[in-house]
Amino acid sequence: MSDSEKPYLHFPKWANKVPIIVATVGGLLTVYVIILLGYGANARTLNVGYAPVQPVPFSHELHAGLLGINCEYCHTDVKRAAYAALPPTQTCMNCHAEIAPKSKKLAWIHKSYATGLPVPWIKVNDEPDYVYFNHAAHVNAGISCLTCHGHINEMTRVYQAKPMNMAWCLACHRDPAPHLRPRNEVTNLQWTPNNKAQLAHDLNLTVATLPKNLGKYLMKRYKIPSTKLLTDCETCHR
Repeated sequence: MSDSEKPYLHFPKWANKVPIIVATVGGLLTVYVIILLGYGANARTLNVGYAPVQPVPFSHELHAGLLGINCEYCHTDVKRAAYAALPPTQTCMNCHAEIAPKSKKLAWIHKSYATGLPVPWIKVNDEPDYVYFNHAAHVNAGISCLTCHGHINEMTRVYQAKPMNMAWCLACHRDPAPHLRPRNEVTNLQWTPNNKAQLAHDLNLTVATLPKNLGKYLMKRYKIPSTKLLTDCETCHR
């Protein structure tokens, strides 16, 4: 059989579009990678610095900093619940029934107290729905407020201080020891490990018996899981 008599292999017409589809998908993937690498690590994308105007201009610099009010006075569930609860209006009124009761800045507080409606606070730090985060688990492991929220005691208006993306979380989960402190000092925003006498008191030890590596000692004492478990997908995505 001559070449002219051999049957031709015919492709369907849609096969002509394959090169176009491949080129389009490849181009889109390239753009996606550029966006992911170029903007995905950008502070604006990760909300670092996000500082919404709240209905009540509450200053942590004044309350937690200058006045030294402990975090747990307002956020009462930080050691018990998965979420750090916002304070009920009654907590505000414990002081402001007498302190600056006629201040216009407290209009929403008085409205909430009179009607029973909550103050419409705007959430600053928020994880996606596909992320499981337990606030109490971190606090009871010796993770300070400062680790995730930054120097909250210096903020006139609360802003997001850390990226709180997957890479940032994993960096701590791979090596949690440097971030740990005694549990009873978690909300102490002025705490320092250099105060040996206070550290010994916190751990019920003597200065002479203080561990050389505080972080590793606390990991064992607080029974913090291995880094293998801490970095397992199911730990944060359930």
